[in-house]
Amino acid sequence: MVFTNGKKVLDACGLEAVYVSCEYLMRYLCGFGAEDGAVIVDKTGTTLYTDSRYIEAAEKLFKGTDVTPVMQPRSEIFKRLAAYESVGISFRETSHAGYLVLEKAGVHTVDIDEHLTKAMIVKNEWELANIKKACEIAEEGFLQLLPQIKEGMTETEVAALLEFNMRKCGAEGVSFPTIVGFGAHAAVPHHETGAAKLKFGDEILIDFGCKVNGYCSDITRTFLFGDDGKHEEFKKAYNAVLTAHNLVQEKLVSGMTGKQADAIARDYLQEQGYGELFTHSLGHGIGLNIHEAPSLSIRGESELVDGMVFSDEPGVYVAGEYGIRIEDTVTLKDGKVVSFMSKTDKNLIIL
Repeated sequence: MVFTNGKKVLDACGLEAVYVSCEYLMRYLCGFGAEDGAVIVDKTGTTLYTDSRYIEAAEKLFKGTDVTPVMQPRSEIFKRLAAYESVGISFRETSHAGYLVLEKAGVHTVDIDEHLTKAMIVKNEWELANIKKACEIAEEGFLQLLPQIKEGMTETEVAALLEFNMRKCGAEGVSFPTIVGFGAHAAVPHHETGAAKLKFGDEILIDFGCKVNGYCSDITRTFLFGDDGKHEEFKKAYNAVLTAHNLVQEKLVSGMTGKQADAIARDYLQEQGYGELFTHSLGHGIGLNIHEAPSLSIRGESELVDGMVFSDEPGVYVAGEYGIRIEDTVTLKDGKVVSFMSKTDKNLIIL
């Protein structure tokens, strides 16, 4: 489990206590997220503050660990925090109103976002296992979807079927709203899934993912719904994107920066004449958030090391015509890229 993450962050920041109240940081520090909850970590252990909706599940989960679930009003939490000389909080995830409440209660706060980012950017084995499972479920949901796609279905109907499949396979929810784009809609990288109906010969781009124990997967597949003989340029571009995607997994190694990783795909697509059509970064970190550190982009200066999880997603987009993105969730292990995606064929599928 992740019960030691709280101590990991506390030791890194060197303060008396750490306090978080946003769901994903609660889940990171103790493995349990709850609405309107909070977590305090100090040298005595980790305390999860929750209410009657969650207390029974929390007590069951944390039996025999150093995490103590309790039900107490916020006023009692603030009294405890005020007794510490200094308390680490996430300035990024604390609203101005929330900060003023802490200040009024006499709590001396220190920003620990840098320490949180450094801790969360490298996943432990439990976190990697959850991401791996989320990837397996996403792929299985997609494989079940392919024979279900029929002419006349809307983008929204396809998205709903895929999300149902992932739920059926064990997902607790989606990583983000599923993106489905038919035809020219695929040329918009983050197209808003809508009422467009599928026609023979349409390209289909689907960007999707699901969660397991709060941890995300992220995958994109692009394919054709029948071949009307009008896709020669599309097929040429698809092969270029697939080659760029595979080159990243072959050439990226620990110790490279995010900028160097991005250049593997970007330089190849530039050589093939698609450089200006690759309009976003190569990838982003994936964990409890669908977008987190590290950044694999032209501005990515962070060193990539073993245990990081991120996307490999080069793309080519021709406005009004077509868009192509091929994306895996990957990690670095023993200095090399290991993809969590092994069930789906990335060669061009024609239904």
